[in-house]
Amino acid sequence: IRRPPRSTPLYSSAASDVYKRQFYERDDAKISVFDSGYLLGDGIWEGIRLVNNNWMFLDEHLNRLFEGCKAIDIKLNLSKDDIKQAIADTQLINDMTDSAHARVMITRGNKIKPFQQPNLSDGINFVIIMEHSEENPNKEGISLITVPQVRGLPMSQDPKLNSHSKLNCILACIQANHAGGDEALMLDPYGFVNTTNSCNFFIVKNKEVWTSTGDYCMNGITRSKVIQLCNDNNITVYEKNFSLVDVYSADEAFITRESGDKFYAQWALFFAKEHPIMTVSYTHLTLPTNREV
Repeated sequence: IRRPPRSTPLYSSAASDVYKRQFYERDDAKISVFDSGYLLGDGIWEGIRLVNNNWMFLDEHLNRLFEGCKAIDIKLNLSKDDIKQAIADTQLINDMTDSAHARVMITRGNKIKPFQQPNLSDGINFVIIMEHSEENPNKEGISLITVPQVRGLPMSQDPKLNSHSKLNCILACIQANHAGGDEALMLDPYGFVNTTNSCNFFIVKNKEVWTSTGDYCMNGITRSKVIQLCNDNNITVYEKNFSLVDVYSADEAFITRESGDKFYAQWALFFAKEHPIMTVSYTHLTLPTNREV
């Protein structure tokens, strides 16, 4: 396989059997139009960062990937070691050691006919998209705007699932974009502040860190690390219901995800005058060792 320039990643793809791999350059990457993920959003995925030749929290990501597949009854004929090897092989052929991102995707496979019935699928499709992802923090900040779109209930589509179907989040982002924001600050079905359309949301209030209960959002791995950091550093942290009133009166806020090539959080300063808009900027997450937040 011709090794591409640094700006062009290669892709690893397998249908049903991880040992039947093919690698594609970006412009040649392909999948059947009958793929369940393409037709119906029927699949599970994880996004993983490469830092200093180490895939961040890899075991935790794979645990969540397997839990998601089990929850929607996708029967994997792959082990976690198989997926780790596929990631390593794709990393090697791309000559990546740092500042990279892998999107690992598993769908229910190709459909015999383009209908919902899961029994019409012929196995799984397993795809890795791996690309160079240099650190490029937005130091000017981003704006979050509350939107009409709310998080779903577990009995409709559990928002804790990292599924291919992200329409709820996309609609929220569209609503925020049309209102002049970068992302949406979403409420849960009962009106409590929950998450943004793509990141977990925290506030700092009275020297305490608050985040949602986690019932209606993706329970992010970076989110869990922030909670762990707070606990390890004797900083009071709550997973609780809170309202927009609490947000507007908060001292500061941050949103979290694995971003850039280090463990980042994005810290926010609030502007709650005429509209529920906040400016958010990136910085390294270095919580203090005392209770001063």
